[in-house]
Amino acid sequence: MLGLNSTAQSFGRFVLGGRHMASAGHYAAAHAAFLVLEGGGNAVDAGVAGGLVLGIVQSDIVNFAGVAPIMIRMAETGRVVTLDGLGIWPQKADVRRFRDEFGGHIPTGLLRTVTPAAPSAWLTALRDHGTMCFADVAHYALCLARDGFPVHPTMAEFVGSKVNEYKQFSRNAALYLPDGMPLKVGDHFVQTELAGTIRHLVDVEQAAAKRGRNEALDAVHDAFYRGDIARMIANYHAAEGGWLSFDDLASFRAHYEEPVRTRWKGLDVFTCGPWCQGPVLGQILTILDGAGLEDLRHNSADYIHIVTEAMKLAFADREAYYGDPRFVDVPLATFLSKDYAATRRSVIDLKTAIPAMPDAGALIGEGSPGLSADTSYIAVIDRHGNTFSATPSDTSYDTPLIPGLGLCPSSRGSQSFTRQGHPSCVGPGRRPRLTPNPCIAVQEDGSVMAFGTPGGDVQTQAMLQFLLNVTLHGMDLGQAIDAPRFATYSFPSSFEPHEYWPGRLSMENRIAPAIRDDLAARGHQVVEWPALTAMAGAICAVSRDANGTTLVGSADMRRSSHTVGW
Repeated sequence: MLGLNSTAQSFGRFVLGGRHMASAGHYAAAHAAFLVLEGGGNAVDAGVAGGLVLGIVQSDIVNFAGVAPIMIRMAETGRVVTLDGLGIWPQKADVRRFRDEFGGHIPTGLLRTVTPAAPSAWLTALRDHGTMCFADVAHYALCLARDGFPVHPTMAEFVGSKVNEYKQFSRNAALYLPDGMPLKVGDHFVQTELAGTIRHLVDVEQAAAKRGRNEALDAVHDAFYRGDIARMIANYHAAEGGWLSFDDLASFRAHYEEPVRTRWKGLDVFTCGPWCQGPVLGQILTILDGAGLEDLRHNSADYIHIVTEAMKLAFADREAYYGDPRFVDVPLATFLSKDYAATRRSVIDLKTAIPAMPDAGALIGEGSPGLSADTSYIAVIDRHGNTFSATPSDTSYDTPLIPGLGLCPSSRGSQSFTRQGHPSCVGPGRRPRLTPNPCIAVQEDGSVMAFGTPGGDVQTQAMLQFLLNVTLHGMDLGQAIDAPRFATYSFPSSFEPHEYWPGRLSMENRIAPAIRDDLAARGHQVVEWPALTAMAGAICAVSRDANGTTLVGSADMRRSSHTVGW
């Protein structure tokens, strides 16, 4: 089965089960999902519960009112669907202001706000595919916000790296920099205002319960987007010079879209559409199909070189074409075709690295890329084989907390561009080009696997290497996750100010110095990462065999990830 090589002589870290399993970017989220499964909920109930918990215990990198792209595969139909979980620019958004007043940059603060999408995505998934009420799945998030939890290393590291940014906003600083100092491991962290927001939504549902489950869930949605919460958000924006209005919120709903499918070594690999970077994974796989990786030693110099060059080619297409397909034409059929892949593959020179990606609007970065600004992940497979995969995100350091609500409406506008003609340019109603991109892979025999990671522009690169480890090298999930990783930065960053590091190839120092030297000789600008660095992402994955008798899950040591199942 996927991610469980029974012939291997050694095994990685994984959990085996025969009933249900969850893997998430924080142990509390994995446990919450497991408790919902144990209580009779299905994978969607559990995934929503765990996702809401991530917005509490990782509120530095996952905002309750942020983004939450979701993929769902219900076992009864075998159909994969996606929910965008991504907000749009307000109707008042004006790209000319960014050009005229901010030199083409998108500043921190309210002006980078798009409509908060995560609540809509969670509620829509729960209503259409779950079985429980909001109060049941929100219980653990509410308790953790109200009663608090000990700060974990991933949160302490991130907050500590963003002290100056948090200081820009007094309410954010008061919460994340108590007494002027960043949260440290073991501190008891309570989010009273956010607990009150969740409690309000639970109360609304209970008041509407007599009308039926779906109607009560719609009432919760209305409470956030058309009720007092929406008014508080809109009033704050109006008072502080933001663009987000009550009408923007009242008209918003997360959208279902068909996934993008790529065939790879007997797998159907499903990703979200080109409003995020998800299809880049399919593009890279298509380029690599026929590149001869099967004949190369894992993480040899030739192997890393070919994979890196294929990634550069796909990211170049992302930069030139990816955007909201409701506004721009993204030629995915071409990108995923064998003919186009062969053309792109022919560009790869085994002896010489592509030095850069031409882009007149790119800002050459100084120093080194920082830790990805946000994101977590959750995967769930239940006893029926239903599969849930979601990558919630958004930060609390680059935009102010809304007084009385304890949340930051999505600052994902930071992933748009202001350059005229860019496919992901700022514009009313447009979705930014999102980095979070969950994945579901289905084998010909019906085995299924959900996987994903945080990591910004490294996300797809880490997911690719994980999938290659499983499919080409026969690794189990633990081995595939723990293996050393590398990443290219030879394209403009998805995050404002969109820095660009031509030729940069970062790799964990567990890759031998001789291999790093070989790659440097080919023209790669090699930079060493520490072993098991959070910079390399944090894969979580769960798989289930075709018979439904065996599940396997694993979570990355690089962050505070965890797997629970039996």
